[in-house]
Amino acid sequence: MKKKVLSVLLALAMMLVLSACNGGATTGGESAERGGENAESGDAQKAAESDLNYVQDKGTLIIGITEFEPMDYQDAAGNWIGFDADMAAAFAQSLGVEPVFQIIDWDNKVFELEGKSIDVVWNGMTLTDEVLNSMECSKPYFNNAQVVIVPVAQADTYQELDSLEGLHFAVESGSAGEAQAQANGFTYTQVADQATALLEVSSGTADAAIIDFLMAKAMTGEGTNYADLTYTLSLNSEEYGVGFRKGSDLADALNDFFAQSYQDGSMVIFAQTYGIEQQLVAQ
Repeated sequence: MKKKVLSVLLALAMMLVLSACNGGATTGGESAERGGENAESGDAQKAAESDLNYVQDKGTLIIGITEFEPMDYQDAAGNWIGFDADMAAAFAQSLGVEPVFQIIDWDNKVFELEGKSIDVVWNGMTLTDEVLNSMECSKPYFNNAQVVIVPVAQADTYQELDSLEGLHFAVESGSAGEAQAQANGFTYTQVADQATALLEVSSGTADAAIIDFLMAKAMTGEGTNYADLTYTLSLNSEEYGVGFRKGSDLADALNDFFAQSYQDGSMVIFAQTYGIEQQLVAQ
């Protein structure tokens, strides 16, 4: 009798062992399968986070700009031209996508990027600490400065920093020009863009403006729409860069494109078209 009981107990024990082993194998297989699924999910997430993939999948590069000659402005037919516009179009072509130019509120450029209403800010943007902290930026590609705009008839009066005291300035809201107005304690009014700042001085509603040197060179003086205006002293020196969403892999892609374009001469040719090749930063 005891032998029969022992035999039954032994048989039950063996069944339990086999069941546990089978269960473990099944669980192990399921774990491996889940591990594979997690890896695939991770890869999909990584791909979804790639700005380069995102832009190429949708087929457009949406470029945030303002009216800023000679970087981004429209010709008589309404086409966007300028050094930045030409380079942006060439970069988009290198990615196999269409360039789409969209005017933005300069104060909201970071929100526009993060909300994906634009993919890049490419508009003679100064690489300030604020910009570098809030965007993934390209390497510098242009040297620039903020300069003071005054009527030609008064230019001799405003050649030194001290002489600017008491003037009322017009500056683009959120711009490097506004930063210089703040740094120097100037009285100023914010306007929508640098073109409006020029208009304010020309119309006499502002004594002076602070804008980018490149724009001042292109839009003031003899032969321009603002022949009655000129630029005097520079308030700083700075560099331009292009801004993407924080962490975007498009920044590296653009740095590679800049290097190639500089080496093959196309970047220099674009700059020569607008007479600004001397301000190019070697890539």
